[in-house]
Amino acid sequence: MTKKEILAQAGLTEEDIALSPWNPFDYLETTEEINEYLAEVFIDEDPRLFLIALGHLARKKGMSDVARAAGVNRESLYKALSGDGNPGYATVAKVVRVLGITMAPKMGVA
Repeated sequence: MTKKEILAQAGLTEEDIALSPWNPFDYLETTEEINEYLAEVFIDEDPRLFLIALGHLARKKGMSDVARAAGVNRESLYKALSGDGNPGYATVAKVVRVLGITMAPKMGVA
């Protein structure tokens, strides 16, 4: 039996079961929750996680508005914050500033 036949038997179409993109910022309600999430992804060994988190937050706030305020191209910003891009520090710093995120360097024990 094919997927289409199984869905038809259940009275469903592929559109009925389509998944929507997951954005953690749809579920983080308080500033404390958002700060904790951003801090965790920032210290992760994979720097792409922080960029992806910035992308989720930018989408939540409106990617076009964030891109315009940061002075970058919207399409480029989508790619830069996808985890597949490789944005420069200046781009990340602009986006962080536009999103209202403050970061303070702090020496840790090596």
